[in-house]
Amino acid sequence: MLFCYIISCMNRFRFLTSGESHGKCLNAIIDGVPAGFRIKQATINEDLARRQVGYGRGGRMKIEQDTVEIKSGVRFGKTTGAPICLEIKNKDFENWQDVMNTEHLDYPAQETIKKIEEKSFTTVRPGHADYAGAIKYNLTDLRDVLERSSARKTAIEVAVGSVAKQILKEFGIMGFSHVIQIGNVKLDFYPKTYTLIKEKAEKSDVRCADNLTADRMKNAIDEAAEAGDTLGGKFEVIFGNLPIGLGSYVQWDKAIDGRIAQAIMSIPAIKAVEIGAGVEAGSLKGSQMHDELFIKNKNVYRNTNNAGGIEGGMTNGETLVVKGTMKAIPTMRKALATIDIKDMKPASAHFERSDTCAVPACAVVAEARVAIILADALLEKLGGDNLKEIKERYAE
Repeated sequence: MLFCYIISCMNRFRFLTSGESHGKCLNAIIDGVPAGFRIKQATINEDLARRQVGYGRGGRMKIEQDTVEIKSGVRFGKTTGAPICLEIKNKDFENWQDVMNTEHLDYPAQETIKKIEEKSFTTVRPGHADYAGAIKYNLTDLRDVLERSSARKTAIEVAVGSVAKQILKEFGIMGFSHVIQIGNVKLDFYPKTYTLIKEKAEKSDVRCADNLTADRMKNAIDEAAEAGDTLGGKFEVIFGNLPIGLGSYVQWDKAIDGRIAQAIMSIPAIKAVEIGAGVEAGSLKGSQMHDELFIKNKNVYRNTNNAGGIEGGMTNGETLVVKGTMKAIPTMRKALATIDIKDMKPASAHFERSDTCAVPACAVVAEARVAIILADALLEKLGGDNLKEIKERYAE
């Protein structure tokens, strides 16, 4: 009996994705979701729509209207315990069928050759995966690097994150994201409650919870666009009602803050991740930094949350607060100096259709990534093969 319980506790929320920016589709296979969870395809599509909006987005968002199809693992709206397959079709593939053909072309027509050559490029874009990717995989056409390294693949990750959020919701765990900086414009005024921050952010096309700051952010984006430049920024992801003890201190790779940091850091263009006070922690004295504990009517509480809801690699019952910093997008009309890998001579960087600012979209992607880590940690802690069993353990 004990052996069976140990095996069941090894359940993990795992996923793999596939697909290219201009390929047929984006796919995900999610494994480790127990049976009985209600998953709504419409809810996933709502999250996909949140990723697509945002002031400063480029022309691709006018082409794609991302919708997901659940192809397996869900029956009559509930998970069956089998792997879940998700698919998002790329509408733009209609214009790229010859260029992104998966079959070997023995005798391609001259028109097809011309299309492929038009979309091929060898001038490296500084700040992208182009140069390292070409060397690593021995590629001569940087299109092969661009297609998979593109942030387009984050669409299917948001879909996976939406499934994770629906799992977490069964236990009252909810989260959101909002933008706190674009370029040099920072959010200095915060609404009083997380509920109000979320409401205001969801209504803002830069996901900023203060209207005046949002206007200044949009002005900064407009100025960058006119100059052929791009802007980065900073966002915050917040999740509440987490149980104590997700993650662990017993091994380095079990620490929940480490797992969250890796999940955020691996989003394209992210250059820094902070939890709680983050970089400000370095300037605070111990007496200022650490969150004192108090008790009233046998209930433990704190007046501060500089730890951001994590101590010793584990959730401590407080609100999880994670910040991410996104660099300015490297694809820009204002061409940077680079090299051409075809002849290793100086050149100007290749320009691919791009956003001026994608920080609001990146915040939604980060929200999804954090949800995935939390769902994984929760299922890992509780174990169980179905929702009824898991809820009984959660109530103990």
